[in-house]
Formats: sequence, structure tokens, C-alpha cells
Amino acid sequence: QVRVEDSGGGSVQAGGSLRLSCKTSGYTSIPYCTGWFRQAPGKEREGLVVIGRDGTTNFADSLRGRFSVSQDNAKDTVYLQMNSLKPEDTAMYYCAAGFGYPWYSPAGYNYWGQGTQVTVSS
Repeated sequence: QVRVEDSGGGSVQAGGSLRLSCKTSGYTSIPYCTGWFRQAPGKEREGLVVIGRDGTTNFADSLRGRFSVSQDNAKDTVYLQMNSLKPEDTAMYYCAAGFGYPWYSPAGYNYWGQGTQVTVSS
């Protein structure tokens, strides 16, 4: 059974940083990708970044320079480092696993974490 567990959200002030974690288990289809999405109230779920098992990444252009992604394959864990956070980054952040095609679309992922809330105050 595939499980995706995302964590690490919290409340920070503008300019602060957070690191989100995503651990996957039980995924037998190799290769697969891990994507990060976010959804603010009243808005669609937005694709932020995807990373493949080989380390290949795709980023939303608006996040380059502030967000970065890394992974520890031995731990089946992907990290999303978020720096220089802004109030508009406030959202529920989700991790997802799947073939990641297209990488920015929720339809490209089969398995989802429960979400972790990020709140950035001004």
C-alpha cells in the first residue's frame, strides 16, 4: 500500500523559512516522481515543483530563487525548502507521488499526502 506523508508546515513571519518533508512508502513502480502542490482557499491546486528519482526537477517559474527541492532516496524522502516566504505563500501544501505527467497537474499523480498548512504573516 502506497503512503505519502507530508509534514513540516507552520506559521512564520514574512521573510522566514520553512522546510517541508514528504516521505513515500510502498511505491513499487520505478521510476516515479514526487511533486509539491499548494492550494489556497478559493483557488485551484497549483503545481510548485517536481523531482524525479534521478534528481531531475521542474519548477514553477515564479518560485525559482526562493524555493528549492532535494531528496534522500535512501529515506524515500523529498524536502521542499522555502525561503523568503511571503503572505501570498499561505496555503495548504501537498506532496504527491506518481508518474508526474504533466508535472504541474494534479492529474499526473496517483497518491497524495494529507497536506500541511503554511501560514505566512506580514
